[in-house]
Amino acid sequence: MSAKQKIFGVGRRYNQWVNNQTLEDYALRFTAKGSRKWSIARVANTTTGAISFLALEAIGAAMTINYGFDNALAAVLVVGTLIFIMGLPICYYAARYGVDIDLLTRGAGFGYLGSTITSLIYASFTFIFFALEAVIMAKALELLFGLPLSIGYIVSSVIIIPIVFYGITFVSRLQLWTQPFWFVLQLLPIIFILRNDTNLLSDWQHYQGAKQEGAGTTLLLFGAAASVMFALVAQIGEQVDFLRFLPEKTAQNRLSWWTGLILAGPGWIIIGGVKILIGSFLVVVAMGQGFPAVDAADPTVMYTVAFGFVTENADLALVIAGVFVVLSQLKINVTNAYAGSIAWSNFFSRLTHNHPGRVVWLVFNVAIALLLMELGIYQAFESMLSVYAVVAVSWVGALVADLLINKPLGLSPPHIEFKRAHLYDINPVGVGAMVSASLLGMAAYLGLFGEYSQALAHFIALGSAFTIAPCIAFATQGKYYLARQPAIFTDRQHTLECRVCQYQYESDDMAICPAYDGHICSLCCSLDARCQDICKEDQKIHQRILDGIQRFFPKLPVEYFNLRLIRSLGLIVAISAVAAVLLTLVYANIKTNDDAVNALLQKTLWNVFSILIIIGGIISWLFVLTRESQILAQDESRRQTRLLISEIDAHQKTDSQLQVAKEQAEAANNAKSRYLTGISHELRSPLNTILGYAQLMELEEQAPTPVREQASVIRRSGEHLADLIEGLLDISKIEAGQLDIQRDHIRIKVLMNQLVNMFRLQAADRNLGFTYSCLSKMPEVVRGDEKRLRQILINLLSNAIKFTDTGTVKLSLSYRNQVAVFKVIDTGIGIPEEELQRIFKPFERVRRPGSPAVPGTGLGLAITRLLADIMGGDIVVKNNEGGGVTFTVWLMLSPVYDTVSKAPTSKQIYGYSGERKSIMVVDDDPTHRGLVGDLLTPLGFNIVEARDAEDCLAMTDTFKPDLFLVDRLMPGMDGSTLAKRLREIGFTVPIVIVSANASEDTLNQENNPAYDDYLAKPIRLDGLLERLAVHMNITWEHHPKSNEVSVKQRKRFPLKELPSPEICRHIINYAEIGYLQKLAAIAEDLKLSSGASTHFIEQFERHIRAVQLNQIIDLLKVKAEENE
Repeated sequence: MSAKQKIFGVGRRYNQWVNNQTLEDYALRFTAKGSRKWSIARVANTTTGAISFLALEAIGAAMTINYGFDNALAAVLVVGTLIFIMGLPICYYAARYGVDIDLLTRGAGFGYLGSTITSLIYASFTFIFFALEAVIMAKALELLFGLPLSIGYIVSSVIIIPIVFYGITFVSRLQLWTQPFWFVLQLLPIIFILRNDTNLLSDWQHYQGAKQEGAGTTLLLFGAAASVMFALVAQIGEQVDFLRFLPEKTAQNRLSWWTGLILAGPGWIIIGGVKILIGSFLVVVAMGQGFPAVDAADPTVMYTVAFGFVTENADLALVIAGVFVVLSQLKINVTNAYAGSIAWSNFFSRLTHNHPGRVVWLVFNVAIALLLMELGIYQAFESMLSVYAVVAVSWVGALVADLLINKPLGLSPPHIEFKRAHLYDINPVGVGAMVSASLLGMAAYLGLFGEYSQALAHFIALGSAFTIAPCIAFATQGKYYLARQPAIFTDRQHTLECRVCQYQYESDDMAICPAYDGHICSLCCSLDARCQDICKEDQKIHQRILDGIQRFFPKLPVEYFNLRLIRSLGLIVAISAVAAVLLTLVYANIKTNDDAVNALLQKTLWNVFSILIIIGGIISWLFVLTRESQILAQDESRRQTRLLISEIDAHQKTDSQLQVAKEQAEAANNAKSRYLTGISHELRSPLNTILGYAQLMELEEQAPTPVREQASVIRRSGEHLADLIEGLLDISKIEAGQLDIQRDHIRIKVLMNQLVNMFRLQAADRNLGFTYSCLSKMPEVVRGDEKRLRQILINLLSNAIKFTDTGTVKLSLSYRNQVAVFKVIDTGIGIPEEELQRIFKPFERVRRPGSPAVPGTGLGLAITRLLADIMGGDIVVKNNEGGGVTFTVWLMLSPVYDTVSKAPTSKQIYGYSGERKSIMVVDDDPTHRGLVGDLLTPLGFNIVEARDAEDCLAMTDTFKPDLFLVDRLMPGMDGSTLAKRLREIGFTVPIVIVSANASEDTLNQENNPAYDDYLAKPIRLDGLLERLAVHMNITWEHHPKSNEVSVKQRKRFPLKELPSPEICRHIINYAEIGYLQKLAAIAEDLKLSSGASTHFIEQFERHIRAVQLNQIIDLLKVKAEENE
């Protein structure tokens, strides 16, 4: 099964004219409901203004002169009635669905490409009548201003463009402002003529035409007059182009909607018929004034004569007539130009898949009309109108048959579907009916069926189209209307975004495109040339033609009739038809009364026609070959695309499997991280106690030496276990991208000296040599992460010493361009070449046969490599020629020149100078609280313990510590929340968080944390003291105080100044647990009851305020001893 092809959705960017619907007026799409903002009266007035054209008067004059009043009147009544009947359903469906005549034709039986023919027919109507109306206007300008006709043609054409540039917006304003004035000028001369001379009506009614042999109506002359009238049948298209802007019909506006529709739609022929009869009447009046028939048929002349009845001033009559003619022609030619721009837009968009904008085709339409006027070819239009009318009436007849017969019978969809995505290219119902009716009508017009058939050729064409369309629809069962069912959108007012142009359009204008895999607007669908209609499963046109030939001629070798031949023949026929029409117009324009000259002209034109056919054939063949090459390239491109899509699908399946595997791996990794976090918390808490008390035992000077050495072993073992936990957590955090690098000030010389002193002793224990060399001048202070740098060097030096049995370990440091290069060289067992990279993987260790096992976790080098990478450095390892390996580390350590910090000391601390400080320890673990107290109380700190956050908050009412030491994880309120709460109630003293949680080790884990620092369990005394010195601004005392006053030497109170023994015991008990509130309450009771001396109470309260709980206990114990 081949993969379904999709097209990469390259966004189409229209020029600003196309996307500006004020200019575009929905030329290629249905009129959006949101844009039908004009009132019914405004739209009806605009549409009615289009029937001001004086060609109606000229047609009435020509029919009367040639065929007489009776035949002209009969033609007006009969053809006018037919035009009204045909126009009503066309206008109704157009207004209901908001479509122009081309979109209506698409959905009413002609198909997407089939309506291209009708667009050409309609566009021809617009520029033909534009040229005729502009000629009338140019003649008026010549009479008024003496303007040459060639200049008048240009003026009459160019003046229309700026008005039509903004579409119905400006056209409606023009019609609105000019309609009353035009209406008065139209009726005024008729009223004056009838008042002045009623006999003119009788003269008109009895007028016999040049071709009329007697009074009354004859079928032949009636048919000839009707053929001229039928040329107006396409005018309904111009009415529809404006009626599509009618608001939607509702129950409230139903009557006004129908009234406006009828008057402005099919009702145009009522006013138009009256104007034709006015022209018929005025030409008789003008001829009665002595004007020859040729001049009298000119609208300017006939209205000059007519306005002569209004005023006796001939010049004024000419001016009024000229103004009226210019006004009338402006009103109609803006409509002709507007309708032509829409027709050409539809025509060329389907042929070229390109749309530069309606305004471009407006200029194009005007330019064609201007060219025809300047060449004088318009003079042959009158003889061509009858031929044109046969085709036009066949088109309209087939269209009306579909609306009036096929839709009610269910042979056609009830709605108007205009989108390319849902239509067949050719629908045989409309196209077949139009072509068949046109052929019959042309045969009749050429006299093949007799003179009566010739006279009634247009009626034959109309009747044939009206009959054949339902027959074809019944025969095909209407299956060629919809190539696929349109998508149903529940909210018809809902707007959707086009996948191609990314603009929002109403759902009625949207289709679902499988090529772009999304919604597509009707314009982008029409212009797309890449999809090749993959949304439709029907056969292409050429294949349907071949199938039709095979069906009717089964013995014909249709395999020779390929697509190339069909297209070439089609183009040759089209070029031949265009050349024939043009040459016919030329001949009609230049023929003379001399038969010999005419024969020579005909021979010459036939020769030209033959040459054009040969040239057209060559061009057609080249065009077909080029087009076929493009099609082949597109087919190959689509084939390759399908292969790529198949490959992409396979990759997507693989990616899906990889994604599942990745998610499983991430889940496993997250589980590992959660496990490490949990296990580290469980290990750190007891480890904190072990290391803490081991440090206390090492610092106890009175303890026996063996005990202190044993405590040292306990401490080192605990630190090893803590390092193992830290290593596991470091790898986990590095892999998760959660390890943060600090920018500390590192005293590099001090750090190196510490490391050298540390490892020189370790090397000496193993009888190894240890050397350190600084190969270049180093700055005093550099910027970097001191903890991670120390960790890297310790790992490398530890490994070098562990894996070296004899020889020397060398450490060197060089510094250049802010890059420090550390080298660790040993003479150990070395590393096999194939394992040089494996050693940097977690838990990988090098074991050589015969070598003793070396204890370790296998994490050191893995952590070292990861740390070097995230610090922006690098590490390499290579074997030495004489044995051993060399590890080289490059790290960026920028110098710092403005620091004044002092190197830290490692002397033992016995206390601190200054006022006594108090610390509140908040932890749910009593062991941890006791450990902190045991560590800090000997140094002179007052330690107050709180079991949880609630206990802490309660004690802060009477106790104001200098620092809070808060556990991170506690039942109820956690440490971070407690810190925020303490800040909210006004505490500004430092808050240090302590936690055994492996995932929390920096302030960066929270945004704007309320605490000031962080300590990880297990707590090391040096790290704790360092934090206290920073946050409490403490200066440590490194020598024991010689002036310590013993408890026995403190000031003693007489026994009578003390409280009772029972109260003393309560005070001691409360002081031991740090219950300050109760101690304060006892002091208050002693004051009220005089249970102790005032001096004792004052001293007691001072101790409470200073949280000197140990002094209170010692004081009362001393007194108790004395009392005993």
